[in-house]
Amino acid sequence: MTEISRLHTSPRASMIVRHGDVIYLSGQVAQDADADVQEQTRSTLSRVEELLSEAGSSPSHILSATIYLRDIANDFAPMNEVWNAWVPDGQAPARACVQAHMARSALLVEISVIAAVITD
Repeated sequence: MTEISRLHTSPRASMIVRHGDVIYLSGQVAQDADADVQEQTRSTLSRVEELLSEAGSSPSHILSATIYLRDIANDFAPMNEVWNAWVPDGQAPARACVQAHMARSALLVEISVIAAVITD
């Protein structure tokens, strides 16, 4: 049976769950919730990158991403500018982007990812 490991665990959730060669990150948000959507996206992606590295992966190994936006009509295009610059060329994951009520009203974006472990 494949082992499951969990990192940064609280009673409610784990930030990282690794099952075999697959890594699941919980939804990540910006450190500064007062920033605009582009800065919140940059901050969130930076945190995603840090957690992936800790778990043995990288942005080029992301299999799937789900992006939650508080206001998809106004924030989709500016968020995508940051996302497109961050995703490695030729390595775009499967992705969904939806509008959502956020846990805190100041949050504009939340991102969760599933990634493969680097095995090369």
